[in-house]
Amino acid sequence: MIKLYNTLSRKKEIFKPIKDKKVGMYTCGPTVYDYDHLGHAWTYTQADLLRRMLEYNGYKIKQVLNITDVGHLTDDSDSGEDKMEKSAKEKKKNVFEIADYYIKIYLENRKKLNLEEPEIICRATNHIKEMIDLIKILIKKGYAYETEDGIYFEVKKFPFYGKLSGNTLKKLKAGARIEINPYKKSPFDFALWKLTPKGVKRQMEWDSPWGKGFPGWHIECSAMSMKYLGKTFDIHTGGEDNIFPHHESEIAQSEAATGKKFVNYWFHPRFLKINGQKMSKSLKNFLTLSDIEKEGFSAIDLRYLFLTSHYKSPFNFTFKKLKNAQISLNKIYENFSLLKEGKGEIDKKYKKEFLNAINDDLNMPKAISVLWKLIKDKKIKEENKRATLIDFDKVLGLNIEKIEKEIIPPLIEDLAYQREKLRKEKKWEEADKLRKEIEKNGYRIDDTKKGPIIKKIK
Repeated sequence: MIKLYNTLSRKKEIFKPIKDKKVGMYTCGPTVYDYDHLGHAWTYTQADLLRRMLEYNGYKIKQVLNITDVGHLTDDSDSGEDKMEKSAKEKKKNVFEIADYYIKIYLENRKKLNLEEPEIICRATNHIKEMIDLIKILIKKGYAYETEDGIYFEVKKFPFYGKLSGNTLKKLKAGARIEINPYKKSPFDFALWKLTPKGVKRQMEWDSPWGKGFPGWHIECSAMSMKYLGKTFDIHTGGEDNIFPHHESEIAQSEAATGKKFVNYWFHPRFLKINGQKMSKSLKNFLTLSDIEKEGFSAIDLRYLFLTSHYKSPFNFTFKKLKNAQISLNKIYENFSLLKEGKGEIDKKYKKEFLNAINDDLNMPKAISVLWKLIKDKKIKEENKRATLIDFDKVLGLNIEKIEKEIIPPLIEDLAYQREKLRKEKKWEEADKLRKEIEKNGYRIDDTKKGPIIKKIK
């Protein structure tokens, strides 16, 4: 039995897919006007863990990942510049070059984090026709209206607006602090299509029945998700900041157009913070994978760090935490590398404990505690322990089985052998001299119960 917290119902629910053993999953991807940062890495890793957990339970996944390369404005009230066009101006580049550059880096970072490949990766700019067709339906059904500067969704026409975020029209009006757009019937209506202003030439614009322009941010995800997953699908993932207005607006326009429930389960990891603040591009307080790599850490060190916290808890990043994670991960690798290879069996007791943890709303900290309990258990055969760790890694994604065994130079091996011989003869001073000589050559020796282990000093 799998239990997942559903943002829509605000409680944990038993997961039941629409089709037996098949799951349709849509992941809100990045707006590619700048580098993706650790906050994005946190959110996408949690979505990856969700996918891996479902696969571990025998489900076949169809995951759609979108890339926003147009239409995401700098202000949620449909004002400001398109983030893509703004970035292109600042960097004095073509907007399509900007998109391609950051998409390439984002996809490379996904591989470094060992995120599973989605079945479909779709760019907004390749789906303009689908967006226009969806807007036509909304106009025909009376949910959208045309103005001098674009097409807007009329929020008051959709009585269930606010069911995801709690931001009903009544509550929004009570705390209204929103920029007034003279073209909108209500300040809470949102853009489906923005017309290019007269005398302005955009790099990204398309012909439409209403004039040359570009899509609103929200319509993109509805059009693309329903194209590939159908009018109703199982899971929609995204960051906590996507809940409102983005996902709330997606629900409104999708359900208004189809008359059907849009998504059954909404999955939103909490923010990743740095120094107590949300890490974001707009606050300019973000770190990238490249930043932590320069400090001697890997993306898998970061992935392990993410496994130590639950996705429903805000995560405060520090380099001290990352260092501790790196140390712990190296200990896992060391323990695994010492285990005997051979035909082992997965330990049923530990598998059940692990499964209970991940199936309880993706409780990864509990799953990690099960992993360490297994590593320390001396009663289990080494071959079985090895097989069980490999099995757990289908979810954890730490590349445990792909650890490269270092090739130790013959000189170092000989010095280590001579040192061990001197230690057995209790010639401690001479043994220590050899240890120092080994370290001068870039290696160190760790003395363990199973004997000395030679490692390259990083």
